Amino acid sequence: MQKIYLDNAATTPLRTEVIDEMVRVLKNDFGNPSSTHSFGRSAKNIVETSRKTIAKHLHCSAQEIIFTSSATESTNWILSQLVTKLGIKRFITSKIEHHATLHTVEHLAKVHNLEVVYVPILNNGNIDISVVSKLLEEPVKTAVCLMHVNNEIGTILDLKKMSELCSINKAYFFCDTVQSIGKTEIDLSQTPIDFIIASAHKFHGPKGIGFVYIKKSILIDPLFYGGEQEKGLRASTEATHQIAGLAKALDLSYLNLDEERAYISELKTQCVNLLKTIFPAVVINGENTFYNILNVSLPISEDKAAMLLFQLDMKGIAVSRGSACQSGSSRPSHVLAEFLSEEAIKHPALRISFSHFNTIEEIKTLIEILNQI
Repeated sequence: MQKIYLDNAATTPLRTEVIDEMVRVLKNDFGNPSSTHSFGRSAKNIVETSRKTIAKHLHCSAQEIIFTSSATESTNWILSQLVTKLGIKRFITSKIEHHATLHTVEHLAKVHNLEVVYVPILNNGNIDISVVSKLLEEPVKTAVCLMHVNNEIGTILDLKKMSELCSINKAYFFCDTVQSIGKTEIDLSQTPIDFIIASAHKFHGPKGIGFVYIKKSILIDPLFYGGEQEKGLRASTEATHQIAGLAKALDLSYLNLDEERAYISELKTQCVNLLKTIFPAVVINGENTFYNILNVSLPISEDKAAMLLFQLDMKGIAVSRGSACQSGSSRPSHVLAEFLSEEAIKHPALRISFSHFNTIEEIKTLIEILNQI
């Protein structure tokens, strides 16, 4: 049975070159990067060269990149520091953020008695920036926590506009860029964002490694105490092979960005056209969406909807209802619930997310099997 993977917003297959690079480092550069002998110096060189590679692509200083184990770790650390170190009194966020942000904000607000304001979501699934603008005029020390590309529907936040609003009003801006790093250009020298986060497994790198960008003018407390790794901000021996894999994956993503973006965009367009041909009543959820994420509601009855993902999986096709963190839940997507009507949300929604490894033949197979179901 042919297996078709169309859940690239959840995680991505590793590029062969990334695997090769990680194996090479595992074999040859196993020294502790904190050791002063040649084995340690060799490993340290890989860590710092990788940091410079990331900084080059994001147009920032290498010293502003701190390696972490995941985007969730980065989110918890930075949001906590915004409260305990930087003294914010209010979070401005939205109810369509990733749960790593939502649950952390909820916890911090409860423990520290903070105000949380949720920005309304427009009928097309986009953030209402005008509301943020008005809120930021209020004299409250604030952190804006909004994602660049929504992980379920792919709606895109105007980074430049939002970052400038925050800068003008002296608010901190934390941006979840997990779905966009490696898939679109981000120039931090031209965009005044205070914090961004990334996870390597979203751009064909390994799991268990990510990074956070912290603007150099901002001082925060360490996540872990112990050694002096990561400028003393995250003690523990660096996973050299993971870091090397992250840097290699990011380098290749940006090296091939134009070609792969055009290819994936065409796959998405073809998928939409085929879906509309077979299911004229199909609804595309969200407008102004990212090129590799497609969220659709299908005109299928509720009884058939309950087994839809299972039936697709039995046919070897991997898609999801929404975030992989909640795809096993029977509850409606918290993202779709924010802007779809009660009637619309009863129809099964599929998130189909593409990569350059996918083919038009795979898309056609998906549509054929959906039609059979």
